[in-house]
Amino acid sequence: MRRIAYLAGKGATVSTDIFLSWSGGKDSSLALYEIHKAGSHRLAALLTTVTEEYDRVSMHGVRRVLLEQQAESLCIPLRKILIPKDCSNAIYESRMKALLEQGLRERVDTVAFGDIFLEDLKLYREKNLAQLAMKGLFPIWKRDSAELARTFIDLGFKAVLVCVDTAKLDGSFAGRSFDSDLLRDLPPGVDPCGENGEFHSFAYAGPIFKHQIPHTRGEVVQRDRFFFCDLLPAEGSGAKGAA
Repeated sequence: MRRIAYLAGKGATVSTDIFLSWSGGKDSSLALYEIHKAGSHRLAALLTTVTEEYDRVSMHGVRRVLLEQQAESLCIPLRKILIPKDCSNAIYESRMKALLEQGLRERVDTVAFGDIFLEDLKLYREKNLAQLAMKGLFPIWKRDSAELARTFIDLGFKAVLVCVDTAKLDGSFAGRSFDSDLLRDLPPGVDPCGENGEFHSFAYAGPIFKHQIPHTRGEVVQRDRFFFCDLLPAEGSGAKGAA
């Protein structure tokens, strides 16, 4: 499996430095893969929202140390947006704005996202960016989600489902590998990429990583209607917090 280089290849024309909204899951991994393949942008940093009280990726429940190991394996700087639990939109937008304003001072005027087809979410992102005279980049926008799911697997990526919304999918899917068996077992009406919020994932290997992110699968816990599979970093990596 050939690993995609961090920077555009030798001789490529790099137009701008950009940020990538990085959840740590398969959609943002595919977006990063497409950015590298196009070779027209350089990744200045990954942007990830982390819930302060839990020290975990917001919504996904992945421990911060695993997020940091992803960034190290990708050879891309990581910038964390720290938010409180039960965060309001106003707080989220204020803290994101502060980080993006710092990016503007560094001549970064574009943020890439792994969105696929949710029009309202895309418009929300573009509206907030426009207020700062920034642009959005959507490398996998309007791609067929079933085709994207198969492409992710065929490219050699590996991921595990870390969060399942039981209002949309049975909690037993938490902790399962994102593979052909999972795609076969998804009920009708569930998007193969979980684009409607059915599930979130953690990508730990693939052509964008220089090495696999070592981890083990811990217990599956329920928080309200969400099931989380707690991923445990390799021994000695300093994990903390509960799912």
